[in-house]
Amino acid sequence: QVQLVESGGGLVQSGGSLRLSCAGSGRTFSNYPMGWFRQAPGKEREFVAGISRSGGVTSYADSVKGRFTISRDNAKNTAYLQMNSLKPEDTAVYYCAAARGVFSTSIISEYDYWGQGTQVTVSS
Repeated sequence: QVQLVESGGGLVQSGGSLRLSCAGSGRTFSNYPMGWFRQAPGKEREFVAGISRSGGVTSYADSVKGRFTISRDNAKNTAYLQMNSLKPEDTAVYYCAAARGVFSTSIISEYDYWGQGTQVTVSS
């Protein structure tokens, strides 16, 4: 199994930035494509960004493209989500997850391991 722990959430004003971290432990972190998802109150969990095992391939939801950047440091067993130009509609609990295969996917069911989530609140 892979254990995942997110950190870095908080309260930020509209237009501000935050960097989320996802620390992995257990099995070899570099074996797993990683994804970030978010869930706002009353809404379904949605894909935000994904990154391949090596970090060479990334993908983003249209709503965050150009504002968010996903990255990973396999030597540190950590994935990151840099969030810039934050908007109130970005307010949600953010989760990192580890998937099967080589490349990340937006399909939630492809992710086997999940962190506990970290709250991001963007004030207007």
